[in-house]
Amino acid sequence: MRILLAGSTGVIGRRLGPLLTRQGHEVVGLARGDHRVPVDVLDRDAVVAAVRAVRPDVVMHQLTSLSTGDLAANARLRRIGTRNLVDAALAAGVRRIVAQSIAWGYAAGAEPATEETPLDVDAPEPRHTSVGGVTALEAAVREAPEWVVLRYGVLYGPRTWYARDGRMAEVAAAGKLPADANVGSLVHVDDAVVAAAVALSWPTGVVNVCDDEPAAAARWVPAFCAAVGAPPPAKDSGERNGWARGASNRYARETLGWFPSYPSWRDGFATL
Repeated sequence: MRILLAGSTGVIGRRLGPLLTRQGHEVVGLARGDHRVPVDVLDRDAVVAAVRAVRPDVVMHQLTSLSTGDLAANARLRRIGTRNLVDAALAAGVRRIVAQSIAWGYAAGAEPATEETPLDVDAPEPRHTSVGGVTALEAAVREAPEWVVLRYGVLYGPRTWYARDGRMAEVAAAGKLPADANVGSLVHVDDAVVAAAVALSWPTGVVNVCDDEPAAAARWVPAFCAAVGAPPPAKDSGERNGWARGASNRYARETLGWFPSYPSWRDGFATL
């Protein structure tokens, strides 16, 4: 297949492009800078022209804007950049779009969220901005004849925020990474990349892409700190936020046959 990879220079894109090429696909990267198709996805006309020129069979949306930690800018990219990319894809006759989203945007509950759990659209700020961005992204992607939304857990591994030299390792070194009751689901970046590649043949729908072990930060943060050489974190005895419930990967495992190579953050942290 001819695949337009939007976000080809990002954490996922840098690994996904070569993997898809090895699998026999023709991959055209879409990103800012000196690349085959250098485009700012916030420039609607430029995106339309680029997609028309590439004539892809599939658009793979792996766009983020997280290098500076500006979550509002990232949400804006998800809203406007996705809208431009989807409109361009539909105008060019593209049938399938695969896009990344997040697995921590769900509404409050007691158990790990499934794909049927509603998003937390009424969350207060600053969470409202982030959830609003993914809500707009997912709504736009659903307009394609065929689509897959990959709700990634918290990414860790090389070049992510949760790497030995990543942003959160610096926060941990300063003793400021909370080890509290909030439950999250993590996924190694290599597992996320494999999921994106196999999603080319998955049925239309939403998929939680995370490991098998949702856990409170009080459990996984100390392990992360140890893995990156940071001091043990201070314990936080506060209550869990209702939305901080983690996510279940049962659908991906039992229906789609996707199994993370690092079933637990315990396994993955050992590689950091």
